[in-house]
Amino acid sequence: MQVKRRKPLLRTLAAAIGLTTAFCASAADPLKVGFVYIGPIGDHGWTYQHEQGRQYLVDKLGDKVQTSFVENVAEGADSERVIRNMAKGGYDLIFTTSFGYMNPTLKVAKQHPKVTFEHATGYKQADNVGTYLSRSYEGRYVGGFLAAKMTKTKKVGYIASFPIPEVIRDINAIQLALDKYNPGTEIKVVWVNTWFDPGKEADAANALIDQGVDVVFQHTDSPAPIQAAERRGVYSIGYASDMQHFGPKAVLTSIVNDWGPHYVKAAEAVAAGTWKSEDFWGGLAEDSISLPISDLVPAEVKSEAEEIIASIRSGAFHPFTGPIKDQSGQVRIAEGQTATIKDLASMNFYVEGVKAELPK
Repeated sequence: MQVKRRKPLLRTLAAAIGLTTAFCASAADPLKVGFVYIGPIGDHGWTYQHEQGRQYLVDKLGDKVQTSFVENVAEGADSERVIRNMAKGGYDLIFTTSFGYMNPTLKVAKQHPKVTFEHATGYKQADNVGTYLSRSYEGRYVGGFLAAKMTKTKKVGYIASFPIPEVIRDINAIQLALDKYNPGTEIKVVWVNTWFDPGKEADAANALIDQGVDVVFQHTDSPAPIQAAERRGVYSIGYASDMQHFGPKAVLTSIVNDWGPHYVKAAEAVAAGTWKSEDFWGGLAEDSISLPISDLVPAEVKSEAEEIIASIRSGAFHPFTGPIKDQSGQVRIAEGQTATIKDLASMNFYVEGVKAELPK
């Protein structure tokens, strides 16, 4: 009888050992991480920098992660389909890298609560959805300072993608710097309603230059505006990646995004089971953005720009420090106050001094 009782016991022990072995094998599996991109990885701008971040993640974590990406994913139904396919495909962590992916990300996340999602530039979170973005307005303020010092026509241009808070606050940051360092300098805005369309971007740059603009900013992803500025003999400020090699005689600086460290931090947290939903804003202090200043900028101007960068990085100065009024003269940020994350994330007005109108 004892022997008969021992056989089920042995089978139970064997099964337990098998389960333990399977668990250990599962624990050793790499974290599966997916990336959804709005443009091509060769855009030399926004998507290119996210792809550099993905490669950084692989370099740092090696076989602990398995990554893949889908590029050229349109906002809306296409993005929802791609995100859902990743969630159903066994991905542990999915980064969705464009503002218009916000609602599709939240919809899919609700249906897949065991998958972790991080959405770039959005403002809505959930238990399994975090958000992240760069404080690009810090770089825009420095770019505005450089434009104020380098313009001869007192007209600078901005190629804008879509009227979302990120774009609006960046335009405002430039205007604030222009008002301080070269009062009366005007910023002209052209809306192209696209993130990546080299033809439209070049046309917008040429239209601005035809209006007397001699420094061109962009909130789009291709180097086409830089190349147009180079051909026309005016200055430009690059965005997302270092664009100087596209316009060595034009580019004063670029607001360069570095997503890699955040991607590593998020992946490690998911793997360790310590990830929590948050709204991460990375700026100069976090080395999430940098501004390589070209030798086109005179030494004394470069030195002053570096002092501004240092003051923002240390927290001694915030570009959105009051008093700040909107175009109607209404005080939006009181004297001595600085804009909160909520203020910045919901910014839907132009500051006083911007002569352009927001699209309806």
